[in-house]
Amino acid sequence: MDFKEVVRDRYSCKKFSDKQVEKEKLDAILEAGRLAPTAKNLQEQRIYVVQSAENLAKIDGESPCRYNAPTVLVVAFDKNNVFTYPGEKRDSGVEDATIVATHLILAAKNEGVDSCWVNYFDPEKMAAALGLPANEEVLMLLDLGYAAEGAGPLDNHNSRKEIGETVSYM
Repeated sequence: MDFKEVVRDRYSCKKFSDKQVEKEKLDAILEAGRLAPTAKNLQEQRIYVVQSAENLAKIDGESPCRYNAPTVLVVAFDKNNVFTYPGEKRDSGVEDATIVATHLILAAKNEGVDSCWVNYFDPEKMAAALGLPANEEVLMLLDLGYAAEGAGPLDNHNSRKEIGETVSYM
C-alpha cells in the first residue's frame, strides 16, 4: 500500500468483527514497532499482545473502548530506562512509546488490519489489572482486528484544516 494511502485512509475503528488477525500480519505490525526510533536507542517500549479471553476481560474491566477487538496491544515503557532531557522536566518514555505506537498503527493499516488508539483508562489500574511490572507505565491500548459490517470512519474523517492553519515557517 502506498504510504499516502495508509495515512489518508487509516481511521479509528470502533466496531470489530470476531475475525482474528493472522499471525504473519501481527508479526509484521510488531516488527514495525520494534524498528521505531527511540531516544539514545534505549528501546524502552514494552508491547503486550493480549488475545486470551481472560486478559481481554481484564481490559474490558478497565476501559469500555475495546469495541470487540480480538487483539489488543498494550503499549508501555520502562520508566527506569528513559533518557532525561536537559532541564530535568521531561524524559523520553511517553514520546518514545508514542512513536512506537504510531508505527504499529500505520503498519496495521498497511497490512489491511483495522485499529483504534485507546487511552480512555487509568494507566495504573490497567497495569495492575494486567499484572505488569511496577517499573512500567502503560501509554495506550491498540485495538486490532477487522472492521465489522457497518463500521467505518466518522463522517468528518476527511475534514482537515488547511496546512497554513497548523504549520508556520519561522
